[in-house]
Amino acid sequence: MIELLTSPEAWAALVTLTALEIVLGIDNVIFLSVIVSRIPPKQAKRARQVGLALAVIFRIALLTVLVWLIGLTTPVLTVQDFAFSWRDIILIGGGLFLIAKATHEIHGEVEAREHEAGATPKPRAFLLVIVQIIIIDLVFSLDSIITAIGMAKDLEIMIAAVIIACFVMYLSSGPVSRFVSEHPTTKMLALAFLVLIGVALVADGFHFHIPRAYIYFAMAFSAAVEMFNVLAGRNRKKASR
Repeated sequence: MIELLTSPEAWAALVTLTALEIVLGIDNVIFLSVIVSRIPPKQAKRARQVGLALAVIFRIALLTVLVWLIGLTTPVLTVQDFAFSWRDIILIGGGLFLIAKATHEIHGEVEAREHEAGATPKPRAFLLVIVQIIIIDLVFSLDSIITAIGMAKDLEIMIAAVIIACFVMYLSSGPVSRFVSEHPTTKMLALAFLVLIGVALVADGFHFHIPRAYIYFAMAFSAAVEMFNVLAGRNRKKASR
């Protein structure tokens, strides 16, 4: 441990891996922001805390079983000369779940049913949100930890990077969730991002890698345009007063 604290290479690996884990966590933050927007604010805060706590637990638990995790990339199913590993199957399943969930939410937003707007939250809504968070945490944790294994050699560095990244995710999840709930158009944009991320996960499961840089650039560009729209809307409201 002392050698790691005094090693420039270890610190460089920690900084690099932490930055990468934070970038990979963007997907998780967006999903959390969208999924908790349909429950009351107090429950939403608790759901975010539980969801990110589970993200830390899943990532650390997966890091402690490196041999098993690496084995997930071994083919277990072959369909017409196309080999699938457990990792591929999990990514495809998680991607389809994201696409289905985002499509369902988009349908609800487009329909804008009046009875949903005035309906009281169901007691089981919180539990349902937590279950969905657990499912998607497993998918994102798997991809995140496999990346960590490929970049760092020391388990201590991996765990430290994961904890720091999840702490940053926790700090950013609150403001992002509030912004999404206060601006309905950004929620639609976030749901579109989830569909895009789901497609990328399914493509990864079929060994067709879509560079994340393209996806994140598209997300950043769209978010910037939406930010200008929000600012323009605020200025118009101020001018009309």
